[in-house]
Amino acid sequence: MEYSFWGGLMLMVLMADPLGNIPITISCMKGVPNNRRVRVLFRECMIAMGMLLLAMFFGRPFLAAVGLSDAALSIGGSVIVMLMAIRMVFPTKEGVFGETPGGEPYIVPIAIPAIAGPSTIATIMMLAASQPDRLFEWGLVVFITCAASFAVLASADWLERHMGEKLTLAFERLTGLLLAMMATQMFLGGFSSYLESLPKHGL
Repeated sequence: MEYSFWGGLMLMVLMADPLGNIPITISCMKGVPNNRRVRVLFRECMIAMGMLLLAMFFGRPFLAAVGLSDAALSIGGSVIVMLMAIRMVFPTKEGVFGETPGGEPYIVPIAIPAIAGPSTIATIMMLAASQPDRLFEWGLVVFITCAASFAVLASADWLERHMGEKLTLAFERLTGLLLAMMATQMFLGGFSSYLESLPKHGL
């Protein structure tokens, strides 16, 4: 399945789910001084971007080494996306990514798995594997996704005060519904590719 630049960007931003990560960010930043919060978030977003770029550049050789096809990546990614969508539509008290540790965050849980989680890593690997001649575009998608996450998470306190818990939850559930539909499309695309790869026997 081929994605346009804007389609890939929309998918990555939805997978990163900046609005859904607001509660995680607020919880993790409680013990961080106000004058350090922006720097900590910037560091976490840079780490997440590095992880996603590594997955983009070296994901395909890794898949080839372990014998996984593009169809398997697409179908497996769709399962991860669907599970994430279900947890967003039907949230639990632990949140989308489960319980998070306290103190100043370092890599976990904001960089990984909130931004560069299994879903976003699988997505960028899928995009790069399906169209390896467009790595510059996919790298730009990663950069914009992490920049959008930083902008939203840096204003997490302000957004929570002005949007309120109910509106934030409504946006997260809407995002979950969109992800569920995208997961279905990813599954159908992967299944179609698998059928095309099967040897054709005459009747």
